[in-house]
Amino acid sequence: MLGAALRGAAAAGPAQLRAFSLSAPLGTVVLERWWKVPLSKVGREPRVKHRRFKVFRLVEDTKHSPKQPMELILTDSVERLGARGDVVLVDKSYGRNKLLANNLAVYPSPENKKMFEEEAKLLKEGKLEKSQTLSGIKTVRFLQSCHLEVGMKNNKDWELTPAIVARHFLKNLKVMVPPYAVKLPDEPITQYGEYWCEVTVNGLDTVRVPMSVVTFMLPKTKRYKHWLAQQEASKESTTTP
Repeated sequence: MLGAALRGAAAAGPAQLRAFSLSAPLGTVVLERWWKVPLSKVGREPRVKHRRFKVFRLVEDTKHSPKQPMELILTDSVERLGARGDVVLVDKSYGRNKLLANNLAVYPSPENKKMFEEEAKLLKEGKLEKSQTLSGIKTVRFLQSCHLEVGMKNNKDWELTPAIVARHFLKNLKVMVPPYAVKLPDEPITQYGEYWCEVTVNGLDTVRVPMSVVTFMLPKTKRYKHWLAQQEASKESTTTP
């Protein structure tokens, strides 16, 4: 019957086909008789014609019951969910249409759980190549859109070091970068100008961040100069015809 229905729908043309994801979900309703049917004699049918045997009591209605979340195991890092190997609980529609359809998750079957447990054991022993964590992916995306400004005093000679750059990452961009993860150009930086630095996140991904080395100014002085620049820009915009 199902095969004939599917063949008939396919013959009707693509305009009348309907995806399974758009079909109404089927629920299960469990009922039981309010009055128990008495046992019949051997060779006779049960006496169920009486109207009292047509009164039913609702036991379970899965269609209108609260929806339970779907449990899945992530096969890749997903933003706002977790990293590879994490067990998550998501809405059923999101799990089927987004995660399972894009091979981002699998069902938590005993075989899949065992596979990810073995993978975690190999990662702990260092026998398997590590993958970037979810926070590491967010950090890489953030650094790709950043521009670092390093302020150096002009009353003495100086040379830029990874430790100084790491402090300015934390001060200006609110990103904790260890000095060993910062790489500067081979030539020493001893003058003001435009440069670059490379930041390695978790020892896996490297991001080149543009960097401006400028004269150090106190925050109050910097705000005052920014205000003066805004005033000059507003005067120019009002004087132009």
